[in-house]
Amino acid sequence: MSIKKFRQILFNSFLIIIFFYLENAFSQNKISNVNIASSNLPLVFINTDGQTIKDQERITAQMGIIDNGNGVRNNISDEFNNYNGLIAIELRGSSSSAYPKPQYRIETQDSLGDNLNVSLCDLPTENDWILYGPYNDKSLLRNVLSYKLSNQLGRYASRTVYCELFVNYEYLGIYVLMEKIKRDNDRVDISKLTELDNSGDELTGGYLVKIDRIEWNSVGYWYSNFGTPYQHEYPKDDEITPQQKEYIINYFNDFEQLMNSDNYNDPETGYRNVIDIDSFVDHFLLNEFCKNVDAYRLSAYMYKDKDSVNNKLIAGPIWDFNLTFGDAWITGEIGFSDGWQIDYSVLHPDDPFKVPFWWKKLLKDNEFSSKVKTRWNELRNNILDHNTLFKVIDSTASYIQEARLRNFQRWPEILSSTYEDEILQLKGWILKRLMWMDTNIDLLTQIDQTENNNIPNNFIVYQNYPNPFNPVTTIKYRIPSSTVLLNSFQHQSNSEIPEKDLAYNVNVQIKIYDMLGREIKTLLNEQQRPGIYEIEWDATNYPSGIYFYKITAGNIFDIKKMMLLK
Repeated sequence: MSIKKFRQILFNSFLIIIFFYLENAFSQNKISNVNIASSNLPLVFINTDGQTIKDQERITAQMGIIDNGNGVRNNISDEFNNYNGLIAIELRGSSSSAYPKPQYRIETQDSLGDNLNVSLCDLPTENDWILYGPYNDKSLLRNVLSYKLSNQLGRYASRTVYCELFVNYEYLGIYVLMEKIKRDNDRVDISKLTELDNSGDELTGGYLVKIDRIEWNSVGYWYSNFGTPYQHEYPKDDEITPQQKEYIINYFNDFEQLMNSDNYNDPETGYRNVIDIDSFVDHFLLNEFCKNVDAYRLSAYMYKDKDSVNNKLIAGPIWDFNLTFGDAWITGEIGFSDGWQIDYSVLHPDDPFKVPFWWKKLLKDNEFSSKVKTRWNELRNNILDHNTLFKVIDSTASYIQEARLRNFQRWPEILSSTYEDEILQLKGWILKRLMWMDTNIDLLTQIDQTENNNIPNNFIVYQNYPNPFNPVTTIKYRIPSSTVLLNSFQHQSNSEIPEKDLAYNVNVQIKIYDMLGREIKTLLNEQQRPGIYEIEWDATNYPSGIYFYKITAGNIFDIKKMMLLK
């Protein structure tokens, strides 16, 4: 046994001793920031023994879970009866990492620090888990509702369990214990690849791939010949062989090359022979109904098994649906229920993370769009009937009613209205979204195939300067004329714009939003002639943080992020 391993065992043993005392402390109600004796939700306790939980760097901690089963109260004084052992824990999340309510990734471990497959709160046995803390989602149920819908459609999504979380005696509120997306018989059920599977049928699967942002610490990624940023989640980057990596890269390059060809929809040689059409139809409808701001371009998973098992590429599972159902604060689209999310790159041409071109090619094909319409009408009669959806929402809200009072006691700043109002707004948004899609589903083939003709090239929202700033920053923008909406031109100053175009005024609004998507300031709301403008925002009375400015000119808009540092 190595010295490093021996030290790990000693440290883990020490944590177990510490946690024995921690359990006794909880039984004596030594919770620092909330009054709680019991809950109808499972209670999860994590003790790091003074260590700071970090991003991208796991630490060893101890976790205990009290779960007495459905309909039975879980008391602080109860023993840890669902789990009582070691975990590795780290922070997780991209946009959510800026929230004060932390998000966690955990791995259950044995006393040696190795993976320990266990069932937590009756979820299927595994060792990789997520503790997702709803923060900006004031309904507390967007992810849970989305994943439930996916599973009802027959498309695997992470199973979820609501719980209440304590970290080092501190109450952190309502969390959702979720399955991490990974290859497993009870999760993404594809064949296991070994280092010996380098040729023939064995080489062809299984692979779990996602389209996502490429960051400084990303591994296992590549850009396709068309610029799509792919990452192989399985096999892991330190386990995949050169032959397997070459296979999956070539597979997606060939797929995109096919989709870019004129005969992409040939009945014999086209995309029908490559993708599982029904899965792509369901994936499209789920993302569109929920109006997922990340749809198709971020956290967009696909997987492929061995050819001998299933030679088609399957879309899914869905992931990170917290910015859905009208809560897309990150782009300022709060409450928007109209429009196709697949047009995101048209409406946000400056966003580097584009919707892959082949999604619109699929919709251009009559067979695919016909399947979308048929499936939509089928789902509207059952799973996506508004009464059915509202029953799910009401039952979930009722289930977490007691715990959400404590949650908003812990995080009062996120609830600007009553919880009941939040649920009413959510239901109202769903009704409007359903009606809009009912009206527009037959127009799918009319979705614009270009990426820029809805936004004129010379409608420009510049990045504010300076950025970061304190406390004043300048926002610069260029407003087009109504003529420009169809025929763009390039002018460097107002004097260069033809007089005939200056006759057309357009209503311009500039609004500032905080990190939670709340509108905090209207800088401008007036008619302006086409031209280049600047406006200052004095943030003296606002705290440090990330803010967004949205400029709307007529029927077009753009949004950018800025940072106030004091």
